[in-house]
Amino acid sequence: MPGATAAHAAADKSILVLGDSLSAAYGIEQSAGWVSLLERRLQQQGYRYRVVNASISGDTTSGALARLPRALDAHRPDIVIVELGGNDGLRGLSLSESQKNLAAIIEQCRQRNIRVLLIGMRLPPNYGPQYTEKFQQMYPDLARRYRVPLAPFLLEGVAGNKDLMQPDGVHPRAEGQPIMLENVWHALQPML
Repeated sequence: MPGATAAHAAADKSILVLGDSLSAAYGIEQSAGWVSLLERRLQQQGYRYRVVNASISGDTTSGALARLPRALDAHRPDIVIVELGGNDGLRGLSLSESQKNLAAIIEQCRQRNIRVLLIGMRLPPNYGPQYTEKFQQMYPDLARRYRVPLAPFLLEGVAGNKDLMQPDGVHPRAEGQPIMLENVWHALQPML
């Protein structure tokens, strides 16, 4: 696509999205995902950023932490959007381990003077109130501790809406992606 090449050449800075299937556009066209919509919005509004989607479906906080140094070296981002933890929670992994991994991701970015936007996630109630509440609280706790911006819940206004969710009840349809972009945009725009 010649337009995309020109847009990338004109970009002065980059944003790396480090996420899981919710950012990897699982089950829909890549171009319909919120990350692609973000890149289009940045271009339309004159922000000179290119967006690199380093999201992998099924990724956990430990998997993302392991591949982070290579991604930072390869793309040299100015901002990293961290959308992780959902797979940890759905697998019932240790919350202290997940929190430690997210903290390490933030710390590695900060050591390189890269700004971080943390995106929160919630779990379905069938994991029990104690686990789901602790999981949900992990994100604001990290945001406070590291003084990083937080988009409280990526799927706000999308989760639970059958018209916006794929039949699996976990992944949003293309129709839900613009709402997800808005949930991120409110926290990201002041960083631009």
